Amino acid sequence: MPGNGIWEFLAVIDNSWAFKFLKLSPFRIGCLIILISGLLFYSFGDQKPAFLVALDNQIIDTMFRWRGSLPTTDSVVIVDIDEKSLKQEGQWPWPRTVVADLVKQIHHAGARAIGFDIVFAEKDRTSPKQYIEELETLLNDQQFLSRLEALKENDTHDHDFILGNIVAEAPVVLGYVFQLSNDGLKQEEAVPFPSCNIKIDPDHFNYDDLSLLPAYRAILNVDDIAQAESEGFFNVFPDATGTIRKVPLLMELNGIPYPSLALELLRIGLGVDEITIHGSQMVDNPKKGILGVSLGYRFVPTDDNGQVTVNYRGPHKTFPYVSAVDVLSGKQHEHLKNKYVLIGTSAAGLSDLRAIPFANSFPGVEVQASIIDNIIAGDPLTHDIYTEIGITYTLIIVGGLLISGLLAYTGPLVGGITGLMLIVAAVVGNYQFFFLRNELVGLIYPLFTVFGVFLIVTLFNYFVEDKKKRFIHKAFNRYVSPQVVGQLIKSPDRLSLAGEQKNLTVLFSDIRGFTGISEQMDSERLGLFMNKYLTAMSDIIMEYNGTVDKFIGDAIMAIWGAPLDQENHPLLSIQASLSMIERLKALQEDLDIKDIPAIDIGIGINTGIMSVGNFGSNRRFDYTVIGDNVNLASRLEGLNKIYGTNIIISEYTRDALDNQTACRYLDRVRVKGKEQPVKIYEPLPQNRIDISLKKEMEVFEYAIDDYLAQDFDKAHGAIEELNNCNPIKLYDLYLNRIHTYQEKRPPADWDGVAVWATK
Repeated sequence: MPGNGIWEFLAVIDNSWAFKFLKLSPFRIGCLIILISGLLFYSFGDQKPAFLVALDNQIIDTMFRWRGSLPTTDSVVIVDIDEKSLKQEGQWPWPRTVVADLVKQIHHAGARAIGFDIVFAEKDRTSPKQYIEELETLLNDQQFLSRLEALKENDTHDHDFILGNIVAEAPVVLGYVFQLSNDGLKQEEAVPFPSCNIKIDPDHFNYDDLSLLPAYRAILNVDDIAQAESEGFFNVFPDATGTIRKVPLLMELNGIPYPSLALELLRIGLGVDEITIHGSQMVDNPKKGILGVSLGYRFVPTDDNGQVTVNYRGPHKTFPYVSAVDVLSGKQHEHLKNKYVLIGTSAAGLSDLRAIPFANSFPGVEVQASIIDNIIAGDPLTHDIYTEIGITYTLIIVGGLLISGLLAYTGPLVGGITGLMLIVAAVVGNYQFFFLRNELVGLIYPLFTVFGVFLIVTLFNYFVEDKKKRFIHKAFNRYVSPQVVGQLIKSPDRLSLAGEQKNLTVLFSDIRGFTGISEQMDSERLGLFMNKYLTAMSDIIMEYNGTVDKFIGDAIMAIWGAPLDQENHPLLSIQASLSMIERLKALQEDLDIKDIPAIDIGIGINTGIMSVGNFGSNRRFDYTVIGDNVNLASRLEGLNKIYGTNIIISEYTRDALDNQTACRYLDRVRVKGKEQPVKIYEPLPQNRIDISLKKEMEVFEYAIDDYLAQDFDKAHGAIEELNNCNPIKLYDLYLNRIHTYQEKRPPADWDGVAVWATK
């Protein structure tokens, strides 16, 4: 058989302790990947790597687009400082008196609560009071300065004061922002003053125990305006992709939690005085995770940092917008009654645009509107880490094992299609059973695992298993039947590369007088003859699932029971040998060779323990058998010319046949190189077995008993009678022996064993 580098490499691996310990196969490779993936996921704890979170978020964004827009609760209205308003009222910032008038109109329209997605961090420069202070520095007339001082003391000339008075009368929540980084401008006294009471559950928790997002300082409204019922921050924080997914309901400044604009606006609208923060007692850290926030009977689930995951209703303008100028003119009041009103801007150059799953440009004020609407509807998105862990391990184990099994026992096409269907089913199932129920479950990690199993097992199949199978086909398809090759390819692990001890049957066949035959043919005729003869004999061996081990000139060596195990290998070898004798008769007619004796062959068969495997060199692969039982078969083949038979089998083969084939007893012999005597038999074709032959064989065996008992006269009479009826060389052989012993008795230690010292 031709050598092959990958096969030799695999032979080394197959013999290594590591390979024997792992005994890697495509399915076991898949199982190993599943195990590693599970352990890696376990090591993440509840903090997945950022890139996995980002990919999970991309899937969630896709689900938002699949779902489309949802109806709002019709509880939130946005008063928009839009292009139309700027065109009529002038550029921003407007005088605070205009803003005060806007608040007054909204309040008179019956709004439940009013929130500013705007911070008034600087004084209004359009206030007359500001001009008066500047004039004081320019004029020295005392009487005139006295009149200016009187005007300055009149607060009706201070626009900030006017706005402050208006917001104090209405249910207004002013907005502000937190500065997160140290900019060196912090003033300890500059802190927000929300009107709510904040309680912590359980009672033994302190503010310092909470893991809220920290702030450095607050950028507040000027004091004259900061007269509203409450105030709340409107910070939002995009993730690594720049998308707003979570918004904090509370943040921490100087160890104190402060509520957001949306939370305070909703609290005031609901008439609730207290906010309860629910801490998690399961987190064994100095900073405790947060389960959620309660407003009265409403519980809002959050992440550990107090952030709510926004269930966006749709793209821009999913919520109703009312132009600020229409409100100022007294229009659209019916749209504001009993609503949560947010004042913000969508005008170009002023709008605070954010990216959300539905769009890359989404006004920040509508993010606040979405949070309020989520809390009212009770449907913000939630994420249960334990649900995700369960789903992840289920998909890793079930999906991984399924793909591994299909790749191992079918092929990449079936495995690939199934893997794709599994991924689609997982995503669709996640969408139907979790996302539409407002639950978020990350899928990217188990899907990566399934894909990794498919990729690695497929590569393993290609570079190891498929090459191994291709070599098996190349190395064995000329030596064993296609069925055996198919089984080897299907289960290459059944072929051992290393030498191993197995119970096998080996056959040797040889052409009688081949030297004389070959001398009577030229090389061309000899080549034609050998090709046809060896092909015919090999086909029969493979037809009976044997392995053609090698050709030695005109001799053939074949084995049964390897490379695949065969329970009936002795019977198969006998059936093959009988068919070889029959095929030889037809072959001689096909060859039509003249001027040479008739072709005759001898076959020797033995069954026993032998060493089988690759016994070639480092450069040549040679799958063969070696051992004393192999040598015995070779010696038996040579005895055919002595006993006038074509096939001789050992007693070991006959015993293994379990009487499935009729066999004629021949002798008890000791061959060259063997000390232990062995009984030999001639298998007979089934079509020759009749009553007369059975009787003849029975009489012969009785005669052999007499022969071994040294009753040579009786044995001679019986065998002579058999020979007269059916003269064969076997009977002549025994008659000659008996005649010798009749003339000269055998020695006292004679055991009837025939010794053949030649091959």
